[in-house]
Amino acid sequence: MASKKTLKVRKKREKRIRGKITGTQEKPRLSVFRSEKHIYAQAINDTKANTLATASTLCEELSSKIKGKKKVEVAKEVGKLIAERLKALGIDKVVFDRGRFLYHGRVKALADAARENGLKF
Repeated sequence: MASKKTLKVRKKREKRIRGKITGTQEKPRLSVFRSEKHIYAQAINDTKANTLATASTLCEELSSKIKGKKKVEVAKEVGKLIAERLKALGIDKVVFDRGRFLYHGRVKALADAARENGLKF
């Protein structure tokens, strides 16, 4: 488990990043969270405080596609899925929120896949 100091540093980093970006109905915030096993993405309208679309490795649509793949490849599939769901809602521009995670590895793969499938940020 992380120490109290580490948790404080994480919260401080999250607050600093989230203080600079907000999402609207036309341009929602694409928030990414990654755990040891899974990766989650959600599009959030901060003005009304609601979630517009979500995608994660736990989605039933992805369960057959991600078997036996590496984590970076799975993150690409999640990026494609969130882009498809936002396109269905008529949204093509987002503000990317990496949270406390570095823009590297799985987070970068998700963002690149979302861009390749038509999202602009």
